[in-house]
Amino acid sequence: MADQQFLEFIKQQPVEKWNLFRYEHPEEAIDLSGADLSQTNLGGINLIRADLRGADLSSADLWEASLNGAYLVEANLSNANLARADLSYADLSRADLSDAVLRDANLMGALLIDANLCRADLCGAILREAIVTSAQLSKAQPLDDCL
Repeated sequence: MADQQFLEFIKQQPVEKWNLFRYEHPEEAIDLSGADLSQTNLGGINLIRADLRGADLSSADLWEASLNGAYLVEANLSNANLARADLSYADLSRADLSDAVLRDANLMGALLIDANLCRADLCGAILREAIVTSAQLSKAQPLDDCL
């Protein structure tokens, strides 16, 4: 279950304050599992290695967020803005990324096992070493639409 102190901090303070906290406490375990952060502006936030298992991040703005190594299993990221986000080596297994914007996102080495990529915008996304099937990718927005 999500640490309520962290959850309130993220919801009430500017992202810059949270990122300063993360800079000063890089090894602090961040548990936001099951948290409701839907429709929250989290652009540029540092959630490196955070536990976001089952979290609701639908329609959240995560533009340029640092989510590398984050645990996002079964998270709801539908309609989220993840443009230019770093999701390298994140576990997105069974996550809902339907209609998410992942333009120029870094998904290198990410686990996308059974993730829902329906209508996801993957234009310019780095998928090197990502665990994802061609069937999943076929449900994303056609790459022809990137032009």
